[in-house]
Amino acid sequence: MAEIEKRDISYDASKIQVLEGLEHVRRRPGMYIGGTGSSGLHHLVYEIVDNSIDEVIAGECDTIKVSINEDNSVVVEDNGRGIPVDIHEKTHKSALEVTLTMLHAGAKFGGGGYKVAGGLHGVGLSVVNALSSWLEAEVKRDGKIYHQRYARGKTESQLEVIGRTDVTGTKISFSPDPQIFDHIDFDAGVLEKRFQELAFLNKGIKITFNDKRSDSQVIFYQEGGIVDFVKHINKNKEGLHKHPIYFQTEEEGAQVEIAMQYHSGYSENILSFANNIRTQEGGTHEIGFKNALTRVINNYARRYNFLKEKDDNFLGDDIREGFTAVISVKVFDPQFEGQTKTKLGNPEVRGIMESVVSENLQSYLEENPRVGRSIVNKAETAAMARLAARKAKELTRRQSSLEVASLPGKLADCSSRKPEKCELFIVEGDSAGGSAKQGRDRKFQAILPLRGKILNVEKARMDRILSNEEIRAMITALGAGVGTEFEVEKIRYHKIVIMTDADVDGAHIRTLLLTFFYRFMTDSVKQGHVYIAQPPLYKVTKGRDEYYLFSDEELDELLDEIGRQGFSIQRYKGLGEMNPDQLWDTTMNPETRTILRVSLDDAQGADGIFTILMGDKVEPRREFIQNHAREVRNLDI
Repeated sequence: MAEIEKRDISYDASKIQVLEGLEHVRRRPGMYIGGTGSSGLHHLVYEIVDNSIDEVIAGECDTIKVSINEDNSVVVEDNGRGIPVDIHEKTHKSALEVTLTMLHAGAKFGGGGYKVAGGLHGVGLSVVNALSSWLEAEVKRDGKIYHQRYARGKTESQLEVIGRTDVTGTKISFSPDPQIFDHIDFDAGVLEKRFQELAFLNKGIKITFNDKRSDSQVIFYQEGGIVDFVKHINKNKEGLHKHPIYFQTEEEGAQVEIAMQYHSGYSENILSFANNIRTQEGGTHEIGFKNALTRVINNYARRYNFLKEKDDNFLGDDIREGFTAVISVKVFDPQFEGQTKTKLGNPEVRGIMESVVSENLQSYLEENPRVGRSIVNKAETAAMARLAARKAKELTRRQSSLEVASLPGKLADCSSRKPEKCELFIVEGDSAGGSAKQGRDRKFQAILPLRGKILNVEKARMDRILSNEEIRAMITALGAGVGTEFEVEKIRYHKIVIMTDADVDGAHIRTLLLTFFYRFMTDSVKQGHVYIAQPPLYKVTKGRDEYYLFSDEELDELLDEIGRQGFSIQRYKGLGEMNPDQLWDTTMNPETRTILRVSLDDAQGADGIFTILMGDKVEPRREFIQNHAREVRNLDI
């Protein structure tokens, strides 16, 4: 007779925990800042700066100063009104202490403190306080300077007056808590990009960034606002019209600001913001903008007989080919998805955007017929290319359903059919491909050799791209579509490893491949499926011992260790120089290899780099090479 399992009857009210104050933030930081890695660390700075920006939007602040100290503590100071310090009626504490120690406490919930704000959840300051080993607040208002100190979210000192002043403002100093964060080291480049973005979005504001670790200072100030933002994005592209199209208006309490420009390239780049927060997943403001843009251009094309009665309308993708836009809306009560604010959900904003864009863009095109004609001509060419590309896409779809043996590109597939276990090595050349096929683990590693350099997709339309044999081979092997139809959840391999020679040609092929994945399989990069293999640069043999080294620094260290006599050095320039066992041991074996995951933390920066390196303009590429020449390692001459 089976023994009956006894129930745990000790589960009662005593087992229910109530987390006091900010303890929940410390227990579950990911719910508030997205994680405890680099992104969450930088999010702390954004939360404090966003509060200062809210003062800017309210018309009460025009200067923000941010400093990173040598110990990675942070100081954010503004010349706004200063956080209130008077006693809060319900809590009998100062408003400053309430704001810093209680979740969902702030002046942004309809109490009249702010008409428009970015940090709307009322958790920004208190979350930063909870996740800092210490935080100090200094407030200038009412002719006095107030100070209070906190430790891990708890009040450590009383609010006190430490001086007199005739100005107003808030200064928040804090040190991220090493008990919370994996590694505390702020990336100046990441912060600078955000501050530059804020300066573009709020013309006339001055943001000073001091990095005391490197004794450097950068000042961000943009008098032209988002018009300058579009010019900045398109600086290495050839514009179809000299000046960006720009309009700004207020409708139903929402402030709308839009700048856009067409260029001679093929990529689409729309950056949308709500209350200065970058909405990377778009939302109702972006949907409304795209709908109106498509409708206005089609109506214009029909009104002036560019589109005949029998012709189909242009699709949105046709109209947005070679198009850059910055969309900024500021609304009283934006509904974001989560504290990290990546998507705007207000349904009323869609209608507002459609109305504003329709009215203003239509007027612009009537007043600028030459620009209107060039936009329609570009859309017409894009539509013809789309129809040609459809045939090539259908070919890749048909091939995706074929047996592996029929796949182009000499794909040697793996036996596993679990994508999360599978790896695809895209290898330069048949020789290296042969070594990789022999050295691999056939259970989970597939090999796709490429012949020569693939097409530079930065300079080609989709129809030409899809007629390229090597590109079709990659699309078919991955089995997830391409371009706007790419579905990352359908990829057959969760690790896509680019494996090229360690020379100039190999670096060029790697850049061409990365450009393709970034432009046409973007989510594969965003979700961390693309990797770069790191084959060794040297093999050192001394007696029976063999050493594989991946840099000049490693080589010098080894030679110092083993002595600088009685050894031989082989410098690998090509993967084909290694036999299958060596390639497996050094580059493909998960137990011993080093592969670099390609991340996409800054899509705008990546777009600019690919345009410089792979675009039509020679001068920006020359400047880039000159500016970064001293950073080159292992130059192949």
